Amino acid sequence: MRQMIAILNVVAWSGFWAFGYLALSSGVESAGQMVVAAILAALGGGAGMLAWLWLVRHAEETGYARPANRVMTREDDDAEPV
Repeated sequence: MRQMIAILNVVAWSGFWAFGYLALSSGVESAGQMVVAAILAALGGGAGMLAWLWLVRHAEETGYARPANRVMTREDDDAEPV
């Protein structure tokens, strides 16, 4: 499963960059082409970000990567400020 997510990550980010370039380099006369390329680039970027976040979470859970340093909350942190 993790290999499939990694492949999805690579394919999604390559789609983001390819369609993003097409959206930015299209001429003014081809507005429809630019909109379609921008939508596909946004979908690729979103899928790539979700896959990357899944891979990071999986790496932290399995011990492949160190977990991020997170501040421990104290009991009095939830109290209302006076």
